[in-house]
Amino acid sequence: MTDALSIARDLLRCPSVTPADAGALDVLENLLVEAGFEVHRVTFGEPGTADIDNLYARIGSGSPHISFAGHTDVVPPGDETAWTHGAFDGDVENGFLYGRGAVDMKGGIACSVAAVLEHLLAHEGKPRQDGNGSISFLITGDEEDLSVNGTVKLLEWAAARGEKFDHCILGEPSNVEQVGDCIKVGRRGSQSGTLYVDGIQGHVAYPHRSANPVPDISRLIVALSEQPLDQGSAQFQASNLEFTSVDVGNTASNVIPAQARAKFNIRYNDLHSQETLRALVEQRLAEAAGNRIRARIMWEPSNSNVFVTKPGAFTDLAIAAIEEVTGRRPELSTSGGTSDARFISSYCPVIEFGLVGQTMHQIDERTPVSDLEKLTRIYRGILERYFG
Repeated sequence: MTDALSIARDLLRCPSVTPADAGALDVLENLLVEAGFEVHRVTFGEPGTADIDNLYARIGSGSPHISFAGHTDVVPPGDETAWTHGAFDGDVENGFLYGRGAVDMKGGIACSVAAVLEHLLAHEGKPRQDGNGSISFLITGDEEDLSVNGTVKLLEWAAARGEKFDHCILGEPSNVEQVGDCIKVGRRGSQSGTLYVDGIQGHVAYPHRSANPVPDISRLIVALSEQPLDQGSAQFQASNLEFTSVDVGNTASNVIPAQARAKFNIRYNDLHSQETLRALVEQRLAEAAGNRIRARIMWEPSNSNVFVTKPGAFTDLAIAAIEEVTGRRPELSTSGGTSDARFISSYCPVIEFGLVGQTMHQIDERTPVSDLEKLTRIYRGILERYFG
């Protein structure tokens, strides 16, 4: 069966919790090979990480070239006894498909595959009637965890082969309340770090012999949190710095600690790069610390850069297909966390449009079957418009 529901159920029955594939890519490979795609399975790894299986498939050799991207790995199901249906059973009840990944994002992948197969069937197995154009799939098993052996390396591998992409649709659950209400056209960057404040350890009864870092780090946390990083930009909300933990590693109540540290994360917009953002925070820290407080920041490596796909012909085409099926004009949004679109954006314009994300990562993750049907029709409409 090549309809979206059947494909989704087959995918859900593969317990592909990162880094396991559990047969999910086999499901897709079998369907795409039968449809005439050239399919490649490539495994990436590096020291200290698990090897990850990935899939790249393409039909056609010309342009324009549109790619559908996604991930078949899922987060753990949690307490499986709390599920009303087995987390990996792919059950359907009362019009809902249940299972880990139903929304995030095996359901979206199933819709894209079903739409492409329908499109090819209607056009004699070719992306467009005159034989030009290409359709591909970029599918990884490493999105929900480290994201180091997945899409980022699959794109590098494809580029080394000479693959060039014109546009991409990532089937992440972009919609908020109902299918058709939101297209993600960008994502904020993410940068984490740890603030360290050094003091002098000593006995609490003799504070004049010590330097307590706890009050000092408290002052710096307030100073760095109170002043906005910016006021937002044309397509992004204001950047935000959030402290997430404070620790001194001290188990004794009669000892002034030698050091205090606080972890933080910044979600930043297109007014900054990683370099300019770090410089801004470092400058504000120096001003707040003055000559008295000994403070420094240890920045963590980040592959989460900010990006945006500006409105244009491609977003207009997607909007038209969505309006035709749902009667709604979607918002072009840059809200939310990170996704693999941050990697794809370096190769071609990318938008994110998938199912409604309300139950992703939850117990009883589920999607209405009718939403699978709508999304398939939307993807089909995009393909028809894209290839004229």
